[in-house]
Amino acid sequence: MATSIKIPRVPTLLAEVAAEFAGTLILILFGVGVVAQVVAGGIGDHDSIAWAWGLGVTFGVYVAGRISGAHLNPAVTIALAAFKGFSWRKVAPYIGAQMLGAFIAALIVRWNYTEVLNAADPGLTIKTQGVFSTLPGNGALPVSEWGAFRDQIIGTAILLFLILAVTDAAQTPPGANLAPFIIGLIVVAIGMAWGTAAGYAINPARDFGPRLASYLTGYGGAFRDQTGYLYFWVPIVAPILGGLLGAGLYKVLVGRFLPVAGPEEPGRLPDQTDETVEAHRG
Repeated sequence: MATSIKIPRVPTLLAEVAAEFAGTLILILFGVGVVAQVVAGGIGDHDSIAWAWGLGVTFGVYVAGRISGAHLNPAVTIALAAFKGFSWRKVAPYIGAQMLGAFIAALIVRWNYTEVLNAADPGLTIKTQGVFSTLPGNGALPVSEWGAFRDQIIGTAILLFLILAVTDAAQTPPGANLAPFIIGLIVVAIGMAWGTAAGYAINPARDFGPRLASYLTGYGGAFRDQTGYLYFWVPIVAPILGGLLGAGLYKVLVGRFLPVAGPEEPGRLPDQTDETVEAHRG
């Protein structure tokens, strides 16, 4: 007679890195893709952008969650290493995979939307640069670089605070199969409430990977904003600081007052990574 038992499987670092690459690739395909459709194609609006980014996060987390924990964001990886026991030796490989996944996804979007982008903006200028990377005031409103820096700290702090609340095993988290959906809704809400001042990058990989891809494919001013300021560092540094702030605030304001939960692997969604095998008995 055969019975099914679950044997825990610990992914290798290579498997985790591959999952981070794949999950971030999916995230950016939907996120940058929808902005290309709205900005260059004139189809859709701000709400469709917010929803597609949120759904991209959801799908990316479903892809990678059981293997790597689906960080998909250097700010998340660094914050989990600082406050949740995630291994510091994995931080650089995770970030490298996230950056590469975002870069490749943006190249795919850039290739697929070549005709549309060229028709909307033959010079590949700041007019469509926002398809790939964020700008202060979304390239049109009077927001300074430091105003955008402040905005990214706040937005990413909200993101990490809520991610930790949703995934904390000592809390009342959703079932592991629903956590990606809830995290996607968090990103939708941030996009709808905090998208004006800096385009809610809240993710260094999301911004730098596509920014580099656009620069290498004709957007000569990709690393600068609409004023000519060398802006690319803002959506890298500010989200990392914001992530640390949000995770730290969660630990101080909420986490330390919760009951001690059972053991869990740091940096993962609840109830993950089991492999079902068949044990044959006579």
